[in-house]
Amino acid sequence: MTWVKICGITNLDDALVAVDAGADAVGFVFYENSPRFVNVKTAREIIGKLPESVEKVGVFVDPGTDSMKILLDAGLTGTQSYFSEQGFGGGGSQRKAVGLSCLPPNARFMLAFPLTVFSDPLSQVAAMIEGFARSRQKAPDGMPIPEGIFDTFVLDSGNVQKPGGTGKSFDWESAQPIAESFRRNGVRLVVAGGLTPENVGNAIETLRPWGVDVASGVEAHPGKKDPERIRAFVRAVRGYDAKVS
Repeated sequence: MTWVKICGITNLDDALVAVDAGADAVGFVFYENSPRFVNVKTAREIIGKLPESVEKVGVFVDPGTDSMKILLDAGLTGTQSYFSEQGFGGGGSQRKAVGLSCLPPNARFMLAFPLTVFSDPLSQVAAMIEGFARSRQKAPDGMPIPEGIFDTFVLDSGNVQKPGGTGKSFDWESAQPIAESFRRNGVRLVVAGGLTPENVGNAIETLRPWGVDVASGVEAHPGKKDPERIRAFVRAVRGYDAKVS
């Protein structure tokens, strides 16, 4: 089944609707310039009332943010780090190293790219994905790299100034060769940017991604979800899954 993440959660009611609708993950934005920003205290209070089976992903844009500290303090199960002009969000150059034993079970760490950061998306993204796939096959001392550790990439429609949350989609058809490169290299693709209950089926049919990620497309207004649009979005994804299974 297609992995579904409802992102930009700011309150418990919206999180519970997403869980009840059947979302696989909810996302919390730790970027102060976003209308969907939450602090660690709010995220921790929401996460404490959600089932363990649902992934809780922190979204990071500012490279100076210590994403690992926030992950542990808030009770997140993973991170989604956006590429911006300053580098990857959540870089936290001063943070202490965190061993795998300290991470939550089935932790997931994703890298997110606005497609427009590439001057030649087809060749540049393909080369990047092939490089990551090779690096995962050459772990130090032959130790296997756990599933979920930088094996999932998010393609979004923003730019380096505004990496995500634009509410606009990119050209899915032109990105088909990129999606094929992901599949060929065994790397998971998550599609974001401008998804709605009305168009998500077309996005999945066109790109056949591992997952989809939505924020503004299921909102009543920035930072507040529309419960029926959340349910309609998940229904649309599951409906497509059922059609092709």
